[in-house]
Amino acid sequence: MINTSRAAWTTRRGMLYALAAAGTLTTGGLVVDGSRRAEPDVPSAPVGSARPDPSRAREIRAEFLHAWRGYKRYAWGHDEVLPVSGRHREFFAKGHPVGLSIVEALDTHYLMGLDDEVDLCADWIVDHLDFDIDADFQVFETTIRLVGGLLAGYLATGRRGLLRRCVDLADRVLPAFTKSPTGMPYRYVNLRTGRVSGATLPLAEIGTNMLEFGVLSDLTGDNRYWRAAKRAVRAVVQRRSSIGLLATSLNVESGRWADRQGSAVDPPVDSFYEYLWGAWEMFRDEECRDWFRSFAAALRKHQAERVGDRLWFKHVDFRTGALLDRRQSSLAVAILPVGGDNALAADYYRSWTAVLDKYAVIPEAIDYRRLTVVSARNELRPEYANCAFQLYWQTGDAYYRTTAWRYFQNLRKYHRVPGGYTVVTDVTGRPMPQGDHCPAYVFAENFKWLYLTFSGTSRFDYAHGYLSTEGKVLRGLRRA
Repeated sequence: MINTSRAAWTTRRGMLYALAAAGTLTTGGLVVDGSRRAEPDVPSAPVGSARPDPSRAREIRAEFLHAWRGYKRYAWGHDEVLPVSGRHREFFAKGHPVGLSIVEALDTHYLMGLDDEVDLCADWIVDHLDFDIDADFQVFETTIRLVGGLLAGYLATGRRGLLRRCVDLADRVLPAFTKSPTGMPYRYVNLRTGRVSGATLPLAEIGTNMLEFGVLSDLTGDNRYWRAAKRAVRAVVQRRSSIGLLATSLNVESGRWADRQGSAVDPPVDSFYEYLWGAWEMFRDEECRDWFRSFAAALRKHQAERVGDRLWFKHVDFRTGALLDRRQSSLAVAILPVGGDNALAADYYRSWTAVLDKYAVIPEAIDYRRLTVVSARNELRPEYANCAFQLYWQTGDAYYRTTAWRYFQNLRKYHRVPGGYTVVTDVTGRPMPQGDHCPAYVFAENFKWLYLTFSGTSRFDYAHGYLSTEGKVLRGLRRA
């Protein structure tokens, strides 16, 4: 059972993860190709002010399955699929697969009613996944992808073997925190020996742990995970500048800043701010709430600016607020909308919609003064779909679902290949050239955000649900 001594599972309000939607839902069933699959749910009443669209939900699920079949055909048991060449690669350590795409996909399968695939993935994890690996794993990616994925899988299925694997992995990661003199984690940890390395790392990697570790502490009653994550965040906050801003990277041994750039909502600091507010919403941690509000005020004062009618966030010297550059990353769109300023969030979403309109596929990075491309690749990023989902279920405004559908249509047009979905190497090219890589997060995020936007599935509690930065459902999964 969940230990609720610290957690208070209340409705998220005043932010885009506040999914203000509830309704009476019914579930149908469908058998396709001999496997057990649930038809996308058709609510008997509108969900809030937003009526689900089952036909579009079916299209989205069909494309997810196309991507998933490519992974199963070419890369089963490995981390990521190379769908053009029909090969695979490992994400964390060469020669040490951990089935990353399987873990990432687990709760997406569940939400889409793909119960045979849920069983297949969960069985593989319980029977084959072993974290006794003599290799260095990146702590940040391990936490949001593997720890978060195993947590969501356990919450979806109730299978204790998934939780046991999760506890084992988290225990192997903890030395990155406990061996640090400041409490801020090292970047890498050897999962077998506990040896740590990588003393300088960005804020997102230091502070994007509280949600996964907090939920794990609640599920197990073991507070070590939450304490480690919270101590790391406190160490960062204590090093803010006199104008209330943070730079980008810290040395976790000396506690000194490694640079002076305040990059606001951009990576590699983005989810640090997201998880401050998340700790308040998930666990009612008032200290994290107050920290978030303080940083939000400083970001608006020193970094927000408009070019014409479009809102952006400039990079500045975190000590003085002096301008450094006007580069913006496509990952930023899903981070700003926390904390209750829906008007600001809507303005920023429309800024990125202008980029979508111009290029059809959003480039990795732009110079926002003229929407010129800085990095022309698209790594199948899910952040635009993420933000569309949040805004749509918050407001019921059809604009967000209209733009999300355009994103999906372009995703299908430009990223689809016979073996699944792959990255684009230059969004300005016509035809748009493709690479040969399907990141594992595609199975956790892109199609999930879109499916939740259109399906109204009864397997997710839209009124109370909460998803992590990696799209893992950490609250709100309803058991079938």
